[in-house]
Amino acid sequence: MPLFERSALPNIITVGRIVMAPLVGYLIFVPTFTARFIAFILFLIAAFSDLWDGYLARKHGWISDFGKLVDPIADKLLLMMTFIPFYIVSHDSSDPHGSLIVVGALPLWIVIVIFGREIGITVIRSIAAKRGTVIPAGKTGKIKAVFQNIFVGTTIAWLAAHSAAINENWEGMQSWTYWTWFHGFVFITSLVIAVFLTVYSFVVYLREWRKLL
Repeated sequence: MPLFERSALPNIITVGRIVMAPLVGYLIFVPTFTARFIAFILFLIAAFSDLWDGYLARKHGWISDFGKLVDPIADKLLLMMTFIPFYIVSHDSSDPHGSLIVVGALPLWIVIVIFGREIGITVIRSIAAKRGTVIPAGKTGKIKAVFQNIFVGTTIAWLAAHSAAINENWEGMQSWTYWTWFHGFVFITSLVIAVFLTVYSFVVYLREWRKLL
């Protein structure tokens, strides 16, 4: 007799993502290469598991009310457990390991935009649900999530590499300079696109809501 029904697999993956999110957030605060590298690996697992559980649910029809409720919570928890630690460690002047590439410290307005969009859409969905209307996630929102994940993964990787560079005295070496140029390009590009799509997808969401009403 199986320990669980196969149809429950997407929900088990989602719960696993919820468990991993606080661990990722905690490890980001530990200023060592090892801790932050583990955080990077766990984040990759969590990010790809989000795609996997959605694929399984759609392919096999394993969509449940539990999944509909918990999956968005898992996504928002992972977002919170990365952006908030980024903001805190990058603004801690006593810890040089927390400085972010290009920007130094993560601006508060970016955090407000990211979470403001999530809060706004949650409120809109709740109002629409009370009126018997379901607003599905749009393609723009899904693309936004992809670039947010690229930015988060890039940032965790930077924090890990930066900790190693400080501990191993890599700063000033030509190979480290080349690496920072490449990493900085990916960092700022993914951040700009993610912020733009965050705002744009919210505007699209508002338009769709007005049409449904």
